[in-house]
Amino acid sequence: MEEQALWIRWTTDRDPDAGDLLIRKFKPLVSYHVQRIAVGLPKNVSRDDLTSLGMMGLFDALNKFDINRDLKFDTYASFRVRGAIIDGLRKEDWLPRSAREKAKKLEGQIESLEQKLMRHATPEELAEHMEIPVEEVYQTFHEHFYSNVLSINEQLDQDDNEGKSFVIRDDHTKTPEQQIVHSELLGDLAHNIQKLNEKEQLVISLFYTEEMTLTEIGEMLELSTSRISQIHSKALFKLRKLLTSEMMNA
Repeated sequence: MEEQALWIRWTTDRDPDAGDLLIRKFKPLVSYHVQRIAVGLPKNVSRDDLTSLGMMGLFDALNKFDINRDLKFDTYASFRVRGAIIDGLRKEDWLPRSAREKAKKLEGQIESLEQKLMRHATPEELAEHMEIPVEEVYQTFHEHFYSNVLSINEQLDQDDNEGKSFVIRDDHTKTPEQQIVHSELLGDLAHNIQKLNEKEQLVISLFYTEEMTLTEIGEMLELSTSRISQIHSKALFKLRKLLTSEMMNA
């Protein structure tokens, strides 16, 4: 059955069969966003829980979508799915106090080591300095980075009349000063990304610009997902200060 016919049946009569078929058709959107978001989460966070949150977002999108608007459903649903997952994670306080303290300790150790070295430290150097596996450095940084993302979403929530966990902002509402600072920060970020090695630049580009998952990137580069995750983490580690500054001032 054609998708348009399903939408007409669903929006006109709330036909349960049509709704079920639409859910089945767009369920891969949920899997896609779960995989991307899970990159920055502790391993104890269940992907099944993330999927449940994402499905709630998909149901919400299905119920609120206006077929008369000039907007593709997968674009609209992506905002709802991602918003539902992030909102659920924030409400459940997925990062325990111990993990937050670990992230704070990590930042302190980075600052201390870099003052000693008089340059940016590598994850390997930091791991040796702290006498922990380098994988733990990557994971802690991932969690700290993503907790900042959730914190920013929470700040946006406070200004959102509908109480959603995402905001589609109109750049025209920014003050001239904000626009200048925003442009400068993005320019600095682009400049610093060019300082990454070729493989790190490619992974960052594919993940954030092309919105590919780590698994898809691994298949393209013929590398394991874990290796791509390591490259991704190392690139973020190098960019951590600029990324934090860019997000907080965007």
